[in-house]
Formats: sequence, C-alpha cells, structure tokens
Amino acid sequence: MEIQYIGEHLLPGQVGNFFVVLSFVASLLAFVSYTLASRESSLDNSWRGIARASFSLHAFSVFGIMSTLFYMIFNHYFEYQYVWQHSSKALPVRYMLSCFWEGQEGSFLLWTFWHAALGMILMRFSKTWEAPVMAVFSSVQVFLASMLLGVFVFDYRLGSNPFMLLREHPEFKDLPFVKIPTYLQSLDGRGLNPLLQNYWMTIHPPVLFLGFASTLVPFAYAMAGLWTKKYTEWLKPALPWTFFGIMILGVGILINGAWAYESLSFGGF
Repeated sequence: MEIQYIGEHLLPGQVGNFFVVLSFVASLLAFVSYTLASRESSLDNSWRGIARASFSLHAFSVFGIMSTLFYMIFNHYFEYQYVWQHSSKALPVRYMLSCFWEGQEGSFLLWTFWHAALGMILMRFSKTWEAPVMAVFSSVQVFLASMLLGVFVFDYRLGSNPFMLLREHPEFKDLPFVKIPTYLQSLDGRGLNPLLQNYWMTIHPPVLFLGFASTLVPFAYAMAGLWTKKYTEWLKPALPWTFFGIMILGVGILINGAWAYESLSFGGF
C-alpha cells in the first residue's frame, strides 16, 4: 500500500525537474545547431536562428532552476534532500544564498548560470565568431546540464539532481522515519556548516565561479580558431576576456585571503 504523505510540496520539485530536463535538451540543441551553423552553407542563418533560440531557452531554464531551488530553501521544504542537507529553520535569512551553493549540485548550477550569462553576451557581441565560439560554449553547457540530471544510464548514475525527495534518497529511503505519513511535522534541516556562516560565503563563491566561467571564453575562441583555421585571428577578441578572467580570479583570491583570517579553520592566508 502506497503511503499518503501529509504536508509535502511536490509541485516545486516537478517544476525544477522540468527546467533541468529543458536546460539539458536546449543546450544540446544549441550545440548541434551552432555546429551546423559553422559550416559554409546557405542554411547557416537558419541554423543560427535555431541555435540562438535554443541557447536563450537554455539560459531561461537555468534561471528557472535557480529560482525554484532558492524558493524551496527559503520556504524550508525539507522533503527535498538538498534543502534538508544545507539549510535549517534557525538559519538567518542572510545565509540562505550560502545554502544554495554549499553543495555540489548548487556549485554546478552556479557555474552553469555564469556560463549562460556570458554566453548571452557572446551571442550578441562575438559577430563572425559567434557560431564556432558558441558551439564550444554550448558543448560545455551540455556537460554541466547533465550533472543535474541524476538519471541512470545502464548502471551508471549521471549527475545528481537537487530536486530529489529525501524519502527517495538512497541513504534515507529505508529508514523508519520516512515511512511515517506525517514525518515532515517534526523534521528540521541539518543546516549550514557553522564555519561557512560568514558573509564572505555569500560573496566569495559567485565571484570565484564567475572567474572560472570566464576562462571558458578564451578557450572557446582558441578552439574556434583551430576549427576555422584562423590560427592567429582569435587572439584579438580573446585577450580582453583573458584579462577579465585574471582580474576576477584575482579578486576571488583576495576575498578568500580576507575570509581566511576570520574563519577558525583556515588560520590565515
């Protein structure tokens, strides 16, 4: 007999899973379309239009995943394993964002978000380099999007889904408390690691992951240069992005250094 659980909020998880799948499919379609648009063909413009729409849909999906996950964290939906593991009712609101990217899934999502944002900028301003550069960009997005699927391919689990219910997680599904229909009434989250309850935890990861994401841009230009046999022309558009990435990563290191003097575990920089 199937247990009828009381108080669970299943709709946000279903919406989140929809956006996860849409993000993966849209990024894959963008990759294929931009690859075809890179060929010298009369159909280039048609494929380019499909590719732009697909990548824009992917970016929208990533924003949808983030919004849904934050909504669940803010409202303490502990029926979801990710929310239970990284937040609690006693956690101050100012650390809610820190809960978001404390875990592996949130980190991948933050990385994907910055790639999507940078991709939208490149899509508008990279001009003749758009198709090959965005093809490389989209291929990376396919990989990152797959890290949120949490599906099994034969016996291999691909990625980890942040919208998995606590009672369906392998570590909890056989425990007695998840067999109780009203288990949510007495459930609280594990909460954020006390060493991470610091305002730098709210600032440092987004800055650092923006630096990581920005290094993809010169790499994409380099690969596009090899692809199109423009072995030196790619350097000019790639250099400003290289300097930008170095600057952001430098700021991230400085923030980390300041944080190290405030955390009991680091002992200074």
